[in-house]
Amino acid sequence: MLILNKKVTVDELMHIEKKTFFDDMIKAVVDIEKELLAVNAELHAELETLLLDSGSSQSKLYGINIYEDGEVEFDSLINAPRNREAGFPRVGRFVADPEAREKIKEVVKKWLI
Repeated sequence: MLILNKKVTVDELMHIEKKTFFDDMIKAVVDIEKELLAVNAELHAELETLLLDSGSSQSKLYGINIYEDGEVEFDSLINAPRNREAGFPRVGRFVADPEAREKIKEVVKKWLI
């Protein structure tokens, strides 16, 4: 698990040292306020904890999956509380807030070449 501190290619992301969880994707959590991207864990909750321990605010964290073709999937259990807070109580794991999705894309673009 790590919080990116430099830009990486999607290929580099897919081949992070000791990445053994998934073959075609990597789990990530985005801090949309601090514009941070934590990657490489079996569970989004582990990355959420890493960011919380680094001073992030839980209400600004969203879980995503990044596939080897660069596609971003807005799907994680940690998103359900953010959806309820934003007034989307019945959408579950998907990031329902369109503004949050756009910000997530910006942060991912900031870190991935």
